[in-house]
Amino acid sequence: MSSNDTPRGPGAPPPAETKRIAPRSPRAALEPERVPAPVRRSARARHPLVVIGNAIFTFLVLLAVVVGGAVWVGKQRLDDVGPLAEEKSVLIPRGAGIRDIADQLVREGVIDHPWTFVGAVVFRKAREDLKSGEYLFQKQASLGDVIDTLVEGKVVQHTITVPEGLTSEQIVQRLLESDLLAGNIREIPREGSLLPETYKVVRGTPRDQVIQRMQQAQRRVLQEVWDHRMADLPLRTPEQLLTLASIVEKETGKPEERTRVAAVFVNRLKQRMRLQSDPTIIYGLVGGKGTLGRPIMRSEIEQPTPYNTYVIDGLPPGPIANPGRAALEA
Repeated sequence: MSSNDTPRGPGAPPPAETKRIAPRSPRAALEPERVPAPVRRSARARHPLVVIGNAIFTFLVLLAVVVGGAVWVGKQRLDDVGPLAEEKSVLIPRGAGIRDIADQLVREGVIDHPWTFVGAVVFRKAREDLKSGEYLFQKQASLGDVIDTLVEGKVVQHTITVPEGLTSEQIVQRLLESDLLAGNIREIPREGSLLPETYKVVRGTPRDQVIQRMQQAQRRVLQEVWDHRMADLPLRTPEQLLTLASIVEKETGKPEERTRVAAVFVNRLKQRMRLQSDPTIIYGLVGGKGTLGRPIMRSEIEQPTPYNTYVIDGLPPGPIANPGRAALEA
C-alpha cells in the first residue's frame, strides 16, 4: 500500500482534489481573455424625456447651490463693517436713480462697490423705496445699515430759530438767507401772522412750506391764548390781542418784564389813555423794515402816522411785529 493509501481516521477530512489546468497552446495563451459585453440600458432610460428631465434636475440642483452660496455671501457682505472712517452727512438729490445713488455713496466713501449696493437693493426688493434727502451715516456703517437708512427715510433734522419781535419782512429775509431751505417766497406774509419759534426742517424744505407752518402755529397759539384771556381785558378780538402783544414784544426783550409792560398798556387802554409806545413811531416811519437805524427825532414823535400811538388813540390798525407765545400770554 502506497503512502497515498494511508488509512484515514473517522474524523479526518477528505483529501483536497487537485485542480486540473487544461493545457493551452502557445497561440491560445497569447490571445486576450474575452470580457463580457456591457449591459445595455433599457429603452425607457434612453428616452429623450428622461434625459431632459435628468438634465433639468441637475441644473436645478446646481442653481440651488449657486443661489444659496450667493445668498450666504450677500448676507455676509450686508453685515460686514463699511469703509466709512467717521460719520458723514450725504445729500441724496431728488430723482436720483439706484445707480446714481450707488455712485454717490462710493464717492463719499460710504460703501466700497456700486454693484454690491445695487445687487443688495434689488435682492431686497427695495429699489422703489429709496428716498432722497440728507442722511447721516455712522462710522463703519454696514451695507445693510446704509440701505435701511435710505429706505426708512432717516433724514437729518436741522433747526431754524426765528427770534421774537421781528417783522414779517425781516423773517422772510432770514429764510431767504438760509442755505437749508429751497424755493422762493411769493409774498410777504401779513404782519403778526408768523409765530417766532424754533422749527425742525430737513435740507431742501421749500421756504413757502416753512411760512405756512409758522402761520398755522400762530393761529393755533393765538386762539389758545384768546380762549384763556382774562374776563376784563379791554380787547374785543383776537386781532387786537395780537396787535397789543406785538407792541409788548417790541417794548422789551426781557421775559420778566413782559407781564409788567403788558399791564401798563392794558391799564392805559382801560383809562382811554394813549399808549405812547416808541416802537409804534418807528413802524409808522419804516414799516416792515423794522429798524430806524438812529434815535427817534422829536419831530417824529409828533409826526402823524396810522401807527404812532403818541398821536392816535387806542391801538394801531395792526401788529407792528410778530409776537411770540410769551408776549401773547402776557
